[in-house]
This record gives sequence, C-alpha cells and structure tokens, in this order.
Amino acid sequence: MIPLKDNIPSRRFPILTVVIIAANVLMFFLFQGAFIKDQAYFDNKVVEYGAIPYEISHPGDQCYLPGDENSALNCTTAAAAERNAGENLAPTWLTILTSMFMHGGLLHLGGNMLFLWIFGNNVEDAMGPVRFVVFYLLGGLAATALQFVMGPNSATPNLGASGAVAGVLGGYILMYPRAKVVTLVFIIFLFTILELPAIFFLGFWFVQQLAFGALQQANTVADGGVAYWAHVGGFASGLLLIKLFATRRSSAADGPRFPVY
Repeated sequence: MIPLKDNIPSRRFPILTVVIIAANVLMFFLFQGAFIKDQAYFDNKVVEYGAIPYEISHPGDQCYLPGDENSALNCTTAAAAERNAGENLAPTWLTILTSMFMHGGLLHLGGNMLFLWIFGNNVEDAMGPVRFVVFYLLGGLAATALQFVMGPNSATPNLGASGAVAGVLGGYILMYPRAKVVTLVFIIFLFTILELPAIFFLGFWFVQQLAFGALQQANTVADGGVAYWAHVGGFASGLLLIKLFATRRSSAADGPRFPVY
C-alpha cells in the first residue's frame, strides 16, 4: 500500500518538514554521491557514516571497507581502521545522527520522503517547528536504539530516515486516527485507489514491521536489508511522546467517533 495524500489540511506551511526532506535529498546526492560518484565512493560513505551496531557495542573499534573490489567489511581498532582506510573515520557518535539522513537507494529515499510529506506536515502543524525537530530526532534515536538492542554485534550499517519517520507515524495515528488516507493498493498485477482510515493504514503498517522483525530475528526470512526493529522503535517513540510535544490538532480531524471507516 502506498499513501498518496490525507484529508487533514495544514494551517501553515510545514517549513521544517520541507527542510528535513531537502536535507535528506542533498545528503543522498551530494554527500553520498549517488549517481554522481562511483559505487565505491557511495559504499564507503555508507560504511563510514552509517550507524553500525558493532561500533556502538565495541567502543574504540571502527569498521571500514578495504580497497579490494567485493571485499568484506572489516572491523578493528579505530587506529588500525584509519590506517588501513587511509583516512580519518567519522566518530561513532556522529554516525548515529548522520545515518538518519542517508539512504541506500532512490526508492528508499523516495518512500521515506513520501511518508514524511504526507504525515509530517500535520504533526509539525500540531507542535510547531522547534518541537517537531526534537520529536523527529528522538524518533530516529529510539529507532537506532531498538535496532541496536536486537542485534548489538551486527556489522551491517543502519541508515535511512524511516526510523524517525516512523516516530511521526506513531504520533499521527494517535492524533488523527479517523483521518482518511488516499491509498494506492496493489493486488498482484492489479491496483486500485482506496480511502482508508489512518488507524487502519498505519496500524497495518506497524503490525507488518512487528511481524517481519520477529521473523527476521528468528532467521526464518532473509532480512533484505530492512531494519524492521528500527521502524518499531521509532513508531513506539511517537506513540509515547506525542502528548508531550503536540499542543494543538486540526479541527478537520473531528467528526463522528464511530465508525472510523
């Protein structure tokens, strides 16, 4: 299911939502060098600035990509890693922040930014730009924390805005459960457009993340490079924090309490 828009109008332009989207796009193309630099440059940026759980659980160690083509990721002491990489590497604490604004591909970036644009504008509207930035970053931190807890020795770089965006989704579902989300639904080779209540659309999305995360943890499915537990952590933080940050909600969300469909 792909969201296209919701029916909750914003009372003011969501400036910080736009700024965050722009920051992610600039990081992908200019900082990571997507479609501008070669693949080796892109991969090295992902390893250096992505959040690697192993580096967090092993203070003083860092991971790097050797120069050989198709070489595996190596993790060793920071001094040895920098000597072998031939450059100073980003400190681990910084990668926890930079990883929230990096992406593994164009679809990864586009999907996250679509969700952020549709649901972020109303959440920003409800709390103001300053509170929204703090709320967004806390969602990203919670996402990284849970992903770390579920695999502290993993050497796979975690990156993407999806954890922070999931925090926005968690806040949205509590504030606007009866909002209508225009959704593109694919059924095998066919598709249709439906209006779904946010509580169903986002609730179904969250249950999916829980299910796939559990299957991934049990090693019954390939992970496919998706950090499901980061999504769960971000969403949970949104549920827990929204009442502390939101000061108002759109009256357009009001209406008959039942039914929600």
